[in-house]
Amino acid sequence: MLSKTTNSDQKGFYSTFEEQLNRKHPLYILANQINWQQFEESFKDLYCPDNGRPAKPIRRMVSLLMLKHIRNLSDESVVEQWAENAYYQYFSGEQSFVAKVPCEASELVHFRKRIGEKGIELILKESIGVNGKDGREDEGTVDTTVQEKNITYPTDNKLYRKIINKCIAIAQDQGIELRQSYRCTIKKLAYQQRFRNHPKNYKRTRKADKKIKTIAGRLVRELERKLPAAVNADDLVLFKKILLQKRSDSNKIYSLHEPHVQCISKGKEHKKYEFGSKVSIITTKKSGVIIGALNIPKNDYDAHTVDPAFVQQQRLTGITLKRAFMDRGFKGISEVRGTKIEIPKPFNKALNGYQQNQLKKGFKRRAALEPKIGHLKEDHRLSRNFYKGIKGDDINVMLAAAAMNFKRMMNIYKKMFLAFIYRILQIFIQPLISQNFYPSVMQ
Repeated sequence: MLSKTTNSDQKGFYSTFEEQLNRKHPLYILANQINWQQFEESFKDLYCPDNGRPAKPIRRMVSLLMLKHIRNLSDESVVEQWAENAYYQYFSGEQSFVAKVPCEASELVHFRKRIGEKGIELILKESIGVNGKDGREDEGTVDTTVQEKNITYPTDNKLYRKIINKCIAIAQDQGIELRQSYRCTIKKLAYQQRFRNHPKNYKRTRKADKKIKTIAGRLVRELERKLPAAVNADDLVLFKKILLQKRSDSNKIYSLHEPHVQCISKGKEHKKYEFGSKVSIITTKKSGVIIGALNIPKNDYDAHTVDPAFVQQQRLTGITLKRAFMDRGFKGISEVRGTKIEIPKPFNKALNGYQQNQLKKGFKRRAALEPKIGHLKEDHRLSRNFYKGIKGDDINVMLAAAAMNFKRMMNIYKKMFLAFIYRILQIFIQPLISQNFYPSVMQ
């Protein structure tokens, strides 16, 4: 149920909460630039009008999602810091300082599920709108990257051990007595698998690996015989697929709790394989505002990701880009949805010098997208995705892109304030220096 609206009149006798804060603070300025009303109108239909417990204010929950990715915090940390930071609370629409947490950390999980990908896309759209004309350029740059999932580095032995533990847990939950639990056997095999890289231990570790796989297969087959047909059927199918997959198979499973994870190789020397999903990023050519951030569930060729990425970009901005600059990884396309694709290649003789220089500048600007992706990963939680499932992949990339757009405007507000202070100092201090009022400075 939606909560009742509160009166936003003056709360204190002498001054309001708004007047007690620094009006030049970037979060203060950003809070007054965002159109919060559109979130209220879009998300109110997701709540029951008159039944149930009153929900937390929609603006507060949306602002917590923004702050989490702007400040690179976890759900638990952003909730704790909100209770200590007056600017966080003003950004969330509070009219006075509240000395308690705004909600439980788990409520953010439920709110993300409630609004879904469409709600998160609305946040990304607003972050583009806040950037004004910088987000409405008619030329852009495109690149892809990988957002890694929060899983351990997958090996066959790890997966088999997890299958064994899962089978034992399922048997305990269903009250099934296994013929053998293999606990002592697995412990002995673990000792035999140590120091596997030593040449003398190769045969011993290989034999122990095969034994672990055999035990996992035995437990899966025993559960199949003893469990009813509909109980844990999906888990058993997943276990059997992992046990049957081979080194050269495609669409392999690398994690039990995230079976959709893809193994992607981007040609990095320091990281040969990354386990997650591919992400397409579109930015404006001059200002670098992110106008498209799309998760690609499958490990598609880069050129095949352009069409769905432009569909999202046109839905967010309402603009069809005239040109988009890409690297050679997108080779094979020349035009997508009315946008001309520019890829580095030997110049056509029909191009004059001016046109060649414009293309060179465009390809140089495309290189600016690489550090932007680095900041997305390091500063806005794109390096490791902690959200579950494919929906979590979609949500994480769009929230990271929205946070970077908001952070860009906060940095602009900060620079404007510093430029204003510098100009004031020039006006008042420079005449004093010129009149030798501060001789030590002149020396």
